[in-house]
Parts: sequence; C-alpha cells; structure tokens
Amino acid sequence: MDVDGSDVSPDMLGWCAAKAEVEGLFANLYPQAMHELDLPRRYQTIIVCGSFGLGGTRAADLEGLRRLHAHLEPGGTLVMDHYPPKRDTDYDQALVESHDLPHPWPDQGDRRRTDSGAELELRVRLLATDPVERAITREISVREFVDGVEVDHQVYSIVICGYSISEVESMLEIAGFGDIRVTGSLEDRPPQPQDEFIVFKATA
Repeated sequence: MDVDGSDVSPDMLGWCAAKAEVEGLFANLYPQAMHELDLPRRYQTIIVCGSFGLGGTRAADLEGLRRLHAHLEPGGTLVMDHYPPKRDTDYDQALVESHDLPHPWPDQGDRRRTDSGAELELRVRLLATDPVERAITREISVREFVDGVEVDHQVYSIVICGYSISEVESMLEIAGFGDIRVTGSLEDRPPQPQDEFIVFKATA
C-alpha cells in the first residue's frame, strides 16, 4: 500500500514514523497544516482523522478543504470524520461560562502510562471564546512523569471551530466536492443524535 501522511505537529509525525517502523511499514510524512498543504503528488483517496475544525479560523478550515480537493485525482475520494457540536455546541456552553475566563485548571488530570513506561498527565481548561468565529480556545497542559517524578511540562492552546453537519456539507461543496455522503460513526447508516462522530465521504 502506497501511503503518505501530514500533520502540523512534528511530535505526531515522529510517533507515526516510530509505529510504522515497528510494523515494518514506511510512509512519507510531511509537517504541514491542512490549510497550507502543498505535496508533490495527487491521491486517489485522502483520509482526514480528527483534524477538521482545528485550522484556527473558519477561513483556514475552508482553505484546508480546498487544498484537499486540489490534492485528489479527478474522481478521487475524501473520507473525513467530524465531531458535530452537541446542544448546539460546546461553544454555546462555553459562551455561557465565558464571564470567568480563563477557567482554572482542574485539580486532577487524566494520567496514562506510555509504552516507554513514563506517564503523561493531560489537563484541559477553557481559555477564550470568539463569537464571530464561533470558536473556543482550549489550553492544554501535558506533564511527563518518570518513576513518579515530573521531568517535563508543556502548555499549548488550540482553537476549535464548531460546525453543524449542514455547514460542513456546504463547505465541501464550496471547496469543489460532489456526491457528498454522511454516515453515522463508522457504520453505513444515517447519523443518529447519539453518535459521537460522523463520517463524510465526498468525491473530487
């Protein structure tokens, strides 16, 4: 199988390369954001996992879809997951709570052990809201522990734009896609309200 990959995070690409090597696989990996995608070839299929809506602005997210369309062969397929907002978004709930921003860090985080034996603790808090972009900014703290001792601590932020299913469909059409289909989760059925995520399939 001939596979390339891209991500804005060099760390993610490093983990991908390491896991591929363990499995005896190889992929060309490119450190590029979706809205800046500029690769040397076109593809029959592009799969996007957990990345849509993270471009920082709605304009960047739309440009990302345009770049994906440009990187597909005519008749090629885009497969993209999406986590639709619930209760008309995470963002709306965040806006209600935005009078007291940034939120304090939670007292405890989600700590998990890695393959190397180190532990990573993740904590997330709401940092800002943007009514114009219909977006929220979350701040993420990652602490690394070895034998119970903290050895590293990194903090970064991420902007998340919320989109309904119809908004994504419209953006795909604007980007040049056709034959847009939406299924619930990874099953071949219409989306249901309880689905945590949905999948878009569209043709270039």
